[in-house]
Amino acid sequence: MHARWRVFGDGTPVTLVVHGLGATEGEARIPASGLRGTRVVVTLPGHGAAQDAPAGYWNYGSVASDVLAVADEVGATQAVGVSLGAGALTRIAAERPDRFQRLALLLPAALDHPREPAAAWAYERLAAAVAADDGGASLHDVLAAEIPPGIEVGDHLDQRARALSRLSEALRALPEQVPVTDAGALSDAIAEVLVIGATGDPVHPASAAKATAAAFRSARLELLESRAPMLTHRRQLRDLLTNFLR
Repeated sequence: MHARWRVFGDGTPVTLVVHGLGATEGEARIPASGLRGTRVVVTLPGHGAAQDAPAGYWNYGSVASDVLAVADEVGATQAVGVSLGAGALTRIAAERPDRFQRLALLLPAALDHPREPAAAWAYERLAAAVAADDGGASLHDVLAAEIPPGIEVGDHLDQRARALSRLSEALRALPEQVPVTDAGALSDAIAEVLVIGATGDPVHPASAAKATAAAFRSARLELLESRAPMLTHRRQLRDLLTNFLR
């Protein structure tokens, strides 16, 4: 296992929280805020204090295997995943349909079809910016363009740039992949599912959220009008998650 994790709180339920690609440590903890019981926040390789991922690690199978190992170690009965984390949990639901009782899938980027051109291009821009030999100026500019006007983010851009600078292989590999090859397998999952998508985020298109919700037999879909809901709709996200997972 290459992932690390931290435990917050105690008691039941035990909720696993899996971040997205390039998430800062602060971002990774956002979905855990306000949840009762035990919150287990996973840190994937190449993030935070975790070691860099070994060569060839960045595929949904490897990430899902690490996430499942942590879930089994801590006895998680429910889970929250953001972007890549949502994809990993979707993969687990397809392969182990009885593993979780509740799943909250935030900003899924894909399901079983290749990414839309706008999403693929967004990943290409990030990968090129990480590879640019300009002291991080290109990456900072790309990330700044993602922030909605009027949102104060402090040192978030610098932290996220540092996080993504370790993930060039992931930025190249993951856009070519999908979490599941057969979405029909998700109809066997026993979990109640909440899917939260966004209407203006090119990396996480609303179509992916809609397809993910439709694939489960018991899923609720919420679409937020934002291109960066983790920044603009943090309170609403917290309310949705705490009400669903309480």
